[in-house]
Amino acid sequence: MKSLQQFDLNLLLILEALISECHVSRAAQRMHLSQSAMSHALNRLRHQLDDPILVRCGRGLQPTPRANEMLGQVRHIIHLLEQTLAPKNPFVAATSQRKFTIACTDYFEVEYFPKLLQQLQCIAPNVVIEIEMIMVQTISHRLQNQAVDLVIGIDSSHKLPSHLIKQHWRSQPLSCLIGKGNKLLSHELTLAQYCAGDHVAFLDATESSSNMVDDWLAQQQLSRRHIARVVNYMAAARAICVTDAIMTLPVDMANSFCQMLPVAQITPPANMPNIEMDIVHHPLFSADEGLTWLISQIGKL
Repeated sequence: MKSLQQFDLNLLLILEALISECHVSRAAQRMHLSQSAMSHALNRLRHQLDDPILVRCGRGLQPTPRANEMLGQVRHIIHLLEQTLAPKNPFVAATSQRKFTIACTDYFEVEYFPKLLQQLQCIAPNVVIEIEMIMVQTISHRLQNQAVDLVIGIDSSHKLPSHLIKQHWRSQPLSCLIGKGNKLLSHELTLAQYCAGDHVAFLDATESSSNMVDDWLAQQQLSRRHIARVVNYMAAARAICVTDAIMTLPVDMANSFCQMLPVAQITPPANMPNIEMDIVHHPLFSADEGLTWLISQIGKL
C-alpha cells in the first residue's frame, strides 16, 4: 500500500463503484466513464492497494475480502467529503439559532444593544447575542478564530491591523454632563472653564492614558485635570452626580442619562470634534450570510 500522499484520492469513487457493482461496465456507466477507462482505473487501484479488488468467479466478479472490508469505510469517507464540500445551508433569520458574539464599547452596549435585541426578537427570535468588552490586543486573533464576530463602536482613529475590514458606523457630537448641583451650571462652557474644571474621563479598552478629547486639547497645548478615569459610562455619570466634575460623552448617551439621573447637559467648548466610530470584522468571513445580515440589522438602528 502506498502512502496517502501517493494515493490518488480521485480513485475512491471508482473503488466504491467497482466494489458495489462487481461489474466493470456497470461501474463505468455509473461513473460516466468508458469501459477501457474503468479497466485502467481498476488496474491502478490493484497496483496502489496491492490487492486484486475484484476476482472472476464463474461468470461474474467477486470482491476480495479486503475489498469487502474497505467498502463501508470508503463510503463513510465519501460521505464526509460530500458533507464538507456541500454548499453551506443559507442563513434564515426567522429560524436560525445562531449565537453572535459582539465586542463593543460601553456606548453601543448602553444605547444600541437594547434596540438591537428588541429588533431581533421580532425577526429572529432564536438568535442569541453575547456582548463582551473590546480587548484591543486580541481583536485580530479573536475575529480570525470567530471567538468574536463583530467589533462595534471602536474609535475610527484607532490603528488596527490593515487586513481587518472597517466600515463607518456612527458620528456623534460630544456633550458635557454635570451634576445639577455643580457650580458650573450654565448653557455653555468656554474652553478656559473646561480646562479649569475637574473631569471624570471615559477610557474604553482601546485607549491608555488619554482619549480623543485629551488629544484635541493637546493639539492646542492645553490639558484637563482628571480626577478619575473609568471604563463605564454609568459609573462616570453617577460620579458626577456627587462631585463638581465634568463628564464628556456622546450626546445621545447624555440625553439618556438626563432622564435617569440628577444631571444636566452643557454645550462643550466650540470646535470640539465629533466622535467617529467603526464596525470591524475579519475578511475571512465577509461572505458569511449571517454576519452580513447582522451588520445590516445594526445599520438600521
